[in-house]
Amino acid sequence: MRYLIRNAEAILAQGISSSATDLRIADGIITEIGQGLLPQEGEQQVDASRSVIYPGFINTHHHLAQSALKGIPAGINQGLGEWLASVPYRFWPHIDPELMLAAAKMGLAEQLRSGATTCADHHYLYHLNSSMEMEDVLWQAADELGIRLVFCRGGATVQGSHKGLAKAGVKPETLELMLQRLELTRSRYHQAESNAMRRLVVSPTSLVHSITADDLKQVAAYARSHDLKLHSHLLEVGFDEQQAQALHGCTAVEYAQRCDWLGEDVWFAHLVQATEQDIQLLSETGTGIAHCPTSNCRLGSGIAPVVAMEKAGMPVTLGVDGSASAESGSVLQEANLAWLIHRTQQGPDATRLETVLEWASDNAAKMLGLDALGALAVGKAADLVIYDLNDYRFAGVHDRQWAPLMCGEPMRIKASFVNGRQVVEGGEVSGLDTEALQQDVIEGIQRLYKKVDA
Repeated sequence: MRYLIRNAEAILAQGISSSATDLRIADGIITEIGQGLLPQEGEQQVDASRSVIYPGFINTHHHLAQSALKGIPAGINQGLGEWLASVPYRFWPHIDPELMLAAAKMGLAEQLRSGATTCADHHYLYHLNSSMEMEDVLWQAADELGIRLVFCRGGATVQGSHKGLAKAGVKPETLELMLQRLELTRSRYHQAESNAMRRLVVSPTSLVHSITADDLKQVAAYARSHDLKLHSHLLEVGFDEQQAQALHGCTAVEYAQRCDWLGEDVWFAHLVQATEQDIQLLSETGTGIAHCPTSNCRLGSGIAPVVAMEKAGMPVTLGVDGSASAESGSVLQEANLAWLIHRTQQGPDATRLETVLEWASDNAAKMLGLDALGALAVGKAADLVIYDLNDYRFAGVHDRQWAPLMCGEPMRIKASFVNGRQVVEGGEVSGLDTEALQQDVIEGIQRLYKKVDA
């Protein structure tokens, strides 16, 4: 399908005149950006009047399974350690493929409706006897909705010091089984192209708590032998640092380095408790961060020092984290909060809108190795979002190109495209039966409680 998008108030494009109003898409690629572009035969026209066009946001850390675990009462006022036991690790061994599929669709749809076009999902629902169907349905959900999926394959090889994993009594995989399953996923799904719709990332659930140092080295070697990226959680709270010091006699970041888990092909979620010494080592090695401010606020974990990280040269990106600890899958909300929260600590010039947009788009594309994405420019993949400003709440906004980031949710998307395919139309995900999806989630949660309470 070929499209001509016309009459936008602004197009946040690289190296293009600020007066540009029109954008042309052909064969999944942006082929022209300008003003007064004339329709060509066979093109479908999209009216972007009273709208602004952004590059599609790239969410670099999520847990789609948690889309069905929002607002669990026992975990509402708990910190990370207790919350993990009360919420995800209490429920996830009992999630069936049908609920996983529904949760994935719901989580991906939330992201699409907020302006995301790529989701990196950290999927850790693996144990000794788990079924590969639990990951197959994630790929299925992404295919059906048309969103790019970066599949961060989690899991554990030991119960270790992870409070939630130990309490749930989950028997982890062996290293051999993890590697076998990784290879099966890589051979079936992974695409290496810079505009890939499917990517595999090697992502043990917790770097410090649920896998041994030797196993970490082996999975890192596996990843690099196949040119796969590496991802995990680190320093969300102080417990990582305490355990690294107690068990290994070094900082958590130094432990990561010892285990071959730092480098330009590595990014960590959270890093809330990173020190100046940590930031120096992370920046020297080119290691990146998925900054998740909403979840970090919700669990009382703190504020990651991403302003200092960026100044030091670290790649900074944004993640929504799991909806069980954020109750939202909106990348736009994450970007809005990232713009605001650091100003509370460091003053009104701590973060700029242009910077936050880079975190959510171009930085993320480069960090994930999806270099064809992340920006609106001729020759780039046509991943873009048309934010509708035809609402009274935006009437008083003077610099309207920044209205989505400044004003935040609720936002309505007039249209959204992934690889040149329209995936959102009139605020809704194309082809998604939301009533049926809602019923599938409700029935799946009812089944879940019967298993948990049995």
